[in-house]
Amino acid sequence: MTLKLGFKPLPATIALVVGLLFWFVIPVPEGVTTDAWHLLAIFIAMIVAIIGNAMPIGAISIIALAIVGLTEVTNQNANGAIRDVLSQFSNPLIWLIGISIMIARGLLKTGLGARIGYLFIAMWGKRTLGISYALATSELILAPVMPSNTARGGGIIHPVMKSIASSYDSKPEKGTSGLIGRYLALTNYHANPITSAMFITATSPNPLVVDLIAKATNSSFSLSWGTWALAMLLPGLLCLFLMPLVLYLMYPPEIKATPNAVDFAKSKLKELGPMKLEEKIMLASFALMLILWAGIPAWLFGPSFAVNATTTAFIGLSILLLTGCLTWQDILEEKAAWDTIIWFAALIMMATFLNRLGLIDWASQHMQNGITHLGLGWLSASILLLLAYMYAHYFFASTTAHISAMLGAFLTAGIAIGAPPMLFSLMMAAASSLMMTLTHYATGTSPVIFSSGYVTLPQWWKAGFVMSVVNLLVFIFIGGVWWKILGFW
Repeated sequence: MTLKLGFKPLPATIALVVGLLFWFVIPVPEGVTTDAWHLLAIFIAMIVAIIGNAMPIGAISIIALAIVGLTEVTNQNANGAIRDVLSQFSNPLIWLIGISIMIARGLLKTGLGARIGYLFIAMWGKRTLGISYALATSELILAPVMPSNTARGGGIIHPVMKSIASSYDSKPEKGTSGLIGRYLALTNYHANPITSAMFITATSPNPLVVDLIAKATNSSFSLSWGTWALAMLLPGLLCLFLMPLVLYLMYPPEIKATPNAVDFAKSKLKELGPMKLEEKIMLASFALMLILWAGIPAWLFGPSFAVNATTTAFIGLSILLLTGCLTWQDILEEKAAWDTIIWFAALIMMATFLNRLGLIDWASQHMQNGITHLGLGWLSASILLLLAYMYAHYFFASTTAHISAMLGAFLTAGIAIGAPPMLFSLMMAAASSLMMTLTHYATGTSPVIFSSGYVTLPQWWKAGFVMSVVNLLVFIFIGGVWWKILGFW
């Protein structure tokens, strides 16, 4: 019997070689401790392994945790080292995302997610542009309680979109993508990065962004669920409004009027039947969590009625378990949630100790010195950092890997050169999701929709670049003014 390796030899070897080069060959720079440099070697090897898909990210994280504990780079005491390794498993932000993914399973199980999509199409589906707005609105409604942007855009919205395209005989295998399918596939996808930027709970790397922002600003402020949602509300809604129009101009569908789509959606709703009790409970839980996340009880009755965002997620999950909408077996089978808890804990732990050991300050200081030599003011310099950070995603197939590798140092450098901390933090937070527009491998949703065949590679990349520019301009100018009005900077 041949032993099957648990890793891909080539990317695993590359990651190992890179890690060993940093550990043994590249000299420790002046101003950096040996432990910090060695932890960086482990971290970079981990990122390279994630980019190369050497193993599932959870498995890579377990190995990284073992190496950090064994090498004692965070603590020279063995017991202290393992405590450091496991320190982030109690981080509330990690559990917020994990529990939210478990809750999102209820949207799929009860059929509420699909019902929402068909309801909007039944209302607005008389024209192709209306269908596009219906898909985008469905994304927006689901985003606050669905941290897997892949499940949201690829698992719920995309099948609805494909069904509509097929009903008009717009199929890649027939060469009829241009009828309606190409346009709907692009709008299906490009709603996903925008809604991901609008809520902490809309995509799983967002809590990592929150954590890195807190560290870069020495905890002078921390983005709450409500603060994030309020900040991203206006620029996000404007991007969702503009996106279907921009793509309509770039790739106009041959079919402009779609009266049959309304009948199609109504027939799907008829198949689903009246709203089941499980769907009503799911909807009520959804509403309750939004009320608590938005801080409405505290606003109405005072700070003593505030409920922590992670506690809110636990309350929502508890309701679904008590009512039987989800079973414990459902929770155990939600592999994405447990996987996320593992790899987030590993990444946040490493980011935390890279910061504590002074490496992030050292990197940002060098970046700051380089920008200073260019003679740029804080506005030009921060925009340069923002663009470099955003478009570096052409080289990443994982938003988590990209954020982990670059956000902390870029954010610290921008603040150090004089950018208003809250303004620059919000811009970088938005860019951490908007960068998903760029490529067909930018996030988990992109290969799902791209592989359906409606959009060619050049079309995908062209649309991605144009939308990245539109979205950035909206967030820089409209977002900047909005945040000024809100008093955030």
